[in-house]
Amino acid sequence: MSRIGKKPIPLPAGVKYKVEGNTVLVEGPKGKVSTLVAEGIKLETKDGALHVGREGDKYAAVHGLTRALVFNAVEGVTKGWSKELDIVGIGYRAELKGKGMVVFTLGYSHPIEFPLPSGVEVAIDPKQTHLTITGIDRQKVGQVAADMRSLRKPDPYKNKGVRYTNERLKKKAGKTGAK
Repeated sequence: MSRIGKKPIPLPAGVKYKVEGNTVLVEGPKGKVSTLVAEGIKLETKDGALHVGREGDKYAAVHGLTRALVFNAVEGVTKGWSKELDIVGIGYRAELKGKGMVVFTLGYSHPIEFPLPSGVEVAIDPKQTHLTITGIDRQKVGQVAADMRSLRKPDPYKNKGVRYTNERLKKKAGKTGAK
């Protein structure tokens, strides 16, 4: 039996779910999120919690995955998800242009315009070097953060670039001089 799949998902007040075919629509105070439910997995409510079960051992591989996806949807519509990025480097910065566009200046010959997908918001601190990406869909928030980081990955020699806030980097030594 899957250890993760066995754990019940607490359903806070105001959160409703509806299973339609192979998708589940979770609705809460922050919005709606839909996620896929694998074949052979069933959802049922007992004692104010959502239990994920499977029809047989044939579906063991997707039992824990489905439970995690539904849990992420429930957490997203109640609390939301966020990722934080730091921009390190002289002259490197980001600024909001309108509602759905972030403009990065990362040492290239041109500024990079990054359009935001629907359901994802970005807050930039006054120094323009710290970004907070928030949304209700965990996958979408993580993907936007990864795409922003890939615009200028942290350089192991100078430690410049876009990185996650708590990311630990190993600084490499440069070339050694000839003796």
